[in-house]
Amino acid sequence: MAKAALDDSAKQRCRKREKPDEGRFASAVSLSRIQKLIGQRMLASKRNKPCFYIESKADVTELMGQRQKFSKSLGVRVTSNAFLIRALARAAKAYPFMIGRLDSGDCGDNIRIADAVNVGFAVNAPQGVIVPVIKDADKKTLAEIAHEEKLFTEKTRSNKLTLAEMEGETIALSNLGAYGIDSFIGIVPPPATTILAVGNVLPMVIPENGRAVVRKIVRLTLAVDRRIVESTYAARFLKFITEQLEEPQQLA
Repeated sequence: MAKAALDDSAKQRCRKREKPDEGRFASAVSLSRIQKLIGQRMLASKRNKPCFYIESKADVTELMGQRQKFSKSLGVRVTSNAFLIRALARAAKAYPFMIGRLDSGDCGDNIRIADAVNVGFAVNAPQGVIVPVIKDADKKTLAEIAHEEKLFTEKTRSNKLTLAEMEGETIALSNLGAYGIDSFIGIVPPPATTILAVGNVLPMVIPENGRAVVRKIVRLTLAVDRRIVESTYAARFLKFITEQLEEPQQLA
């Protein structure tokens, strides 16, 4: 009898805890299909990918100063994202383990390198954060990347992006600089091994030839699946990206 009473008391306590707090949660907002899918994918990634994180700073003074010049000469508006996608794709081509993945078998004894550098870039849209994918980005010029980035961004925000234009991602980019975020850590999407997170471009005083000068600096943060990539390899990869952004003529 005493045990039964204790059991009943425990069940009542559970029911009380499960009952919503009407005072604190007055209303409920239904998740959209996209929000549910993104949540499920990000949760799976955080559970299954043991990631490490590294950060670097890039001096993008020259890049920001030459954007209009590039846009005029190439005949298409070249955004910061276009430069980042180009740099990321070239770096992935030079460091192919960054687009590797473990075998789908239980043991995961092998790393398979993706046969294409497909860069997914996050776009904020009314229906949620959507990730269009620029296929074979390492084989495309800056002008071609700029054109696709503009087209896909417009299609995403008007809810006209096709499924094919969202598939095949092998490496990811997320840029929150436009929202005033200095730096952040991205979550590696399930199909990929790494994501580059980019913050706001900030004026910073740095020493140069014995004097203080103001330069435009951006923070780059890399999240990487440690099962596939070692930290020193990822560091060289991030340094490659930084060096390209600091010498934008390489990206033309």
